[in-house]
Amino acid sequence: MKAVLALADGRIFEGKSFGAGGEATGEVVFNTSMCGYQEVLTDPSYKGQMVTMTYPQIGNTGINPEDIESRGLFLSGFIVKEYMDCYSNWRATMSLDAYLKENSVVGIQGLDTRALTRHLRDKGAQNGIISTVDFDRESLVKKARAIPSMAGLDLASGVSCDKPYHWTEGLWNLETGYATVDPATLNYKVVAFDFGIKYNILRCLVDAGCDVTVVPAAFPAEEVLAMNPDGIFLSNGPGDPEPLTGVIGNLRKLIGKKPIFGICLGHQLLGLALGGKTMKLPFGNHGSNLPVMDMATRKVEITAQNHGFAVDLDSLGTVACLGHENLNDQTVEGIRHCDLPIFSVQHHPEASPGPHDSQYLFGRFVEMMEKYR
Repeated sequence: MKAVLALADGRIFEGKSFGAGGEATGEVVFNTSMCGYQEVLTDPSYKGQMVTMTYPQIGNTGINPEDIESRGLFLSGFIVKEYMDCYSNWRATMSLDAYLKENSVVGIQGLDTRALTRHLRDKGAQNGIISTVDFDRESLVKKARAIPSMAGLDLASGVSCDKPYHWTEGLWNLETGYATVDPATLNYKVVAFDFGIKYNILRCLVDAGCDVTVVPAAFPAEEVLAMNPDGIFLSNGPGDPEPLTGVIGNLRKLIGKKPIFGICLGHQLLGLALGGKTMKLPFGNHGSNLPVMDMATRKVEITAQNHGFAVDLDSLGTVACLGHENLNDQTVEGIRHCDLPIFSVQHHPEASPGPHDSQYLFGRFVEMMEKYR
């Protein structure tokens, strides 16, 4: 079945449909990961976006029930060069095409993803539409231009959990699968705010010795403090952090009360709670091969990233300093509070998918909690 991708600036790409049919709209971004498309699909941070994979062949390893990162698929559409329907993996239980159909996600294949990626790099991430029912170019571009900008959208509220829950699952093992950990063996109580949290972040926290209670995005600070945790974690999530004024005000009540560690959207929200500002990047950073320097050790690590906004370090004044730097575009990859046990990173140390260079940050959080107990 024919499918068309139309961008808001008028650029048109023709291809073939896979996954669900119909129409999908969202901000078109590209991801440079060479593997892990299933984890990309189930990352809630992609809500409101259509993801272009720069690696050419997608679908080779099918879909399995173990590599999901959330309760569902939140992205709007999936864009690939060549979809492989014949999958081969000992854990796979279904094809990518069937998985997208099951979750009503529209896909397009057969277009020139290198040309699309170069266009997005030159012109910036922009809104677009995939359609298998309307092939009129003027009509499609008009629809794409009517889509709300990602800037100013509160998307985190739509992917957060509805009520608190306890998490006890540890990291995956080749022989035994995911470990079930006895909470009695975990030494640190952590409350994790869910702005679109990935499961592997929770597994990494448990593996580091944390007894984790996950709470909704708008969970009151007073109730968090009443739980008397050793530390507070702020998760990743989608969209623009600035519209989350209620969340930002809530987080301000926690500053100075307990050690805090934030990742991605949690990092941006922490920057805003500390009085700083954020800015939208031209095309963001999405992939699992991006270099970052830890300013404390001067070591360079290869990281997984997925964000379209960044913290403005200058806006923080003397409250916080640079903790990590992106070596590709010199944007802020992490901040450290100058006086309090608070730090955050823009990248994903749980790296699912991606390298494990940054996994030490969970240990750094544990060391901080131990020091300030």
